[in-house]
Amino acid sequence: MNIFDNIRQNMTRRHFFEQGSHLLGGAALASLVGNAGISKNILAADAVEKKPLHPSLTHFAPKAKHVIYLHMVGGPPQMDLYDYKPVMNEWYDKDLPETVRMGQRLTTMTSGQKRFPIAPSKFKFAQHGKSGMWVTELLPNTAKMVDEMCFIRSMHTEAINHEPAISYMQTGNQNTGRPCLGAWASYGLGSLNDDLPTFVVLVAKPTNVEQVQAISARIWASGYLSGEHAGVSFRSGGDPILYINNPAGVPAEVRRNTLDGLKKLNELNHQLTLDPETATRIQQYELAFRMQSSVPELTNIATEPESTFKLYGDSAKKPGSFGHSVLMARRMVERGVRFVQLYHNNWDTHANVSGRLPDQCRDVDQPCYGLVQDLKQRGLLDETLIIWGGEFGRTIYSQGGVSKENYGRDHHPRCYTMWMAGGGTRGGQIFGQTDDFSYNIVKDPCHIHDFHATVLHLLGFDHERFTFRHQGLDQRLTGVEPAKVIKELLA
Repeated sequence: MNIFDNIRQNMTRRHFFEQGSHLLGGAALASLVGNAGISKNILAADAVEKKPLHPSLTHFAPKAKHVIYLHMVGGPPQMDLYDYKPVMNEWYDKDLPETVRMGQRLTTMTSGQKRFPIAPSKFKFAQHGKSGMWVTELLPNTAKMVDEMCFIRSMHTEAINHEPAISYMQTGNQNTGRPCLGAWASYGLGSLNDDLPTFVVLVAKPTNVEQVQAISARIWASGYLSGEHAGVSFRSGGDPILYINNPAGVPAEVRRNTLDGLKKLNELNHQLTLDPETATRIQQYELAFRMQSSVPELTNIATEPESTFKLYGDSAKKPGSFGHSVLMARRMVERGVRFVQLYHNNWDTHANVSGRLPDQCRDVDQPCYGLVQDLKQRGLLDETLIIWGGEFGRTIYSQGGVSKENYGRDHHPRCYTMWMAGGGTRGGQIFGQTDDFSYNIVKDPCHIHDFHATVLHLLGFDHERFTFRHQGLDQRLTGVEPAKVIKELLA
């Protein structure tokens, strides 16, 4: 393989456009001197030069510059939160009709049940706002801002178990190993702050820990994109990022000399191999060094006024809580972080809905309200897209026994509810409709790929043209099957 074949194979679409101002001159020079006339050292040095701190080219003007994605791990029960089904009170403990279920495959948790008894929501609902959105009594603060939110009641997926469902929701594919939405945003938009990661991940600890679902770093990996686009996980205790501080007895000058030496070695290696991951390693070492100064300031919430904690709730003072994590997300966006992925666990309510769901809602209700209001008063809501939802929904029938006071719900991929706010979305919009059992979609379905296409549209990208060449294919977040932007959700 000659040197130009090697460069063509490793050059990304973003790098191609970033270097666009030199293309014509470079082509003319290449035609004059031929392949052998260009120094391999010059090409290697150009490949590792520092990237500009401004957005790369988008297909059209983006509505959202930042994303805060609040993923409720486990699958919130839509009929207990946002998809009000009063008719189900008449169906208490009656079997789900086969005409409704229509042979849908079941998980191993309920496939052995002899009957599927209907469990109406035990929680009260009321309509709110000009939109008349029905909201559970468990979310009184969220209910106050429904006209600033757009709801999707008709989300659906093919995945029925957590690992593939979370992967599908995050990466557009049930198999792990592909870039997640945050990585795509990093790749497409680039950084706004040279001293902080473009894509950050926070894992909040729920108050109730009855059934915490396993999640891992492969969900926020960069896949076939360059490693610099992977999410950087911030911890809730100790150092926010492992090894960010110098070891005991190692002053900053020694660490700087060490990194300079590593940089020279990596540059020598890159000149030999032109490996793009070596270039990424050079950049990430430098980012880590700069973060030693920027991260302590970012994570020091003691600088926040007391009014902030009244807005988000007292939990915001507790490191690792959902309230604290959401406040951190606002501070990150304020400082130029492009994408914040926040996971909140324990929504897998196979049992004890009445005992667990109030805890879950208490964790997220006031912080979500505080986040939207805080961004709005700071002038950041219009450019920050907030996403809330899980990987699938729950069944209207109970897993195991049922009573009017308590019940459990199994996984349900055929319909579930998500919401968005800010970032160019249409406040007060309620999209999609399910049947009386919250089991099947009867109007305006929204597949995961449609949802991803809509989010990319808000970020300024045509999902069909926003691609990355990998293994001979133009890979994209929305895959190869047809997907559409849900225009009703756009402002």
